[in-house]
Amino acid sequence: MSKFRVTLKKETDDSYDIEIGYALEKKLAADLKEGLTGKASRYAVITDGNVKPLYGEPVAEALRSEGLSVELLSFPAGETEKSRKNKELLEDRMLEMGFRRDSTVIAVGGGVVTDLAGYLAATFCRGVPCINYATTLLAAADASVGGKTAVNTPMATNLIGVFSQPQKVYIDVAAWKTLDKRELSSGLAETIKHACLSDAAFFSWLEENVDRILSLDPEACMHAAQTNCRIKYEIVEKDEKETSGLRESLNLGHTLGRALETVSGYSLLHGEAVAVGLVFQARLGEARGLMKPEETKRLCSLLERAGLPTEIPEGIDRRELVEKLYTDKKTRNGKLRFVFSDGIGRLATEGDQKVSFEVSEEEVLRVL
Repeated sequence: MSKFRVTLKKETDDSYDIEIGYALEKKLAADLKEGLTGKASRYAVITDGNVKPLYGEPVAEALRSEGLSVELLSFPAGETEKSRKNKELLEDRMLEMGFRRDSTVIAVGGGVVTDLAGYLAATFCRGVPCINYATTLLAAADASVGGKTAVNTPMATNLIGVFSQPQKVYIDVAAWKTLDKRELSSGLAETIKHACLSDAAFFSWLEENVDRILSLDPEACMHAAQTNCRIKYEIVEKDEKETSGLRESLNLGHTLGRALETVSGYSLLHGEAVAVGLVFQARLGEARGLMKPEETKRLCSLLERAGLPTEIPEGIDRRELVEKLYTDKKTRNGKLRFVFSDGIGRLATEGDQKVSFEVSEEEVLRVL
């Protein structure tokens, strides 16, 4: 018998820039022309059917104006379309068009697009560069930053995917003007989540300025985008791949939120489901002495002013919802786990800095 060890230790630098501004199509084109993604010579702009005419086509045209070889690909819009099947269809189209290792994927859109396109880029020809061009507040606050890529399955959201950091993220605040009020409100849920878990001053600022964001005041929108990115990257840089557990803190409100999103048949937007999840963890936290009733009241008030729900909608089966909770990625040994805020602006921890707490089904049912 023979045995030997393959040593593959190496250090990698996955750092990248986030650029926040208005109408960044030409800046993206210039950066690619100057070699942002190395020796790549072909660019696949991936978007969805709604974003394609608004920003997919303008971004593709901006790249072509710099003499770059570009193909524009799209898939149907909607959370249910973030699927393995659509990933496969896009991959087949790219292969038919001659894309190989010299490719770069540019995801133009919201969280559905950046998740699916990022996962595609991470596996296409064993990995090609990806750039996120975020066009929604939700993507700016969450999906475009951090390197989590995934698709949904019939069982639950985001169960199939990889960690893969983009080469650069562009957050085009000008694109928010094309969002309807419901989409804009949905993005605010992740913004409020960030404030709840680590920045009480930002929460107070949101209480004073949420109406300015909803009216697309440029100064308020820029501040919200910048603060979202700061809060998220401060967590991601300490725990990029959830090895220490700290990154689980970004799941505040998501345990119930993701389950509710699925059980509702995606009739609730992601941010709407997360908003209800934030209130749910607050009410669970009250029983544990982590939240005061007046703090929960502040949270509910801010969510409502942002145009977000704070209660589980009529018609949702509570038992089905509880069963769906067990598909959450934080579940360990068949036990439910939730992330909690310790008051407003602080993350609750226990033991050796664990950020998710075991919660019994009985506790969940009482609050439901």
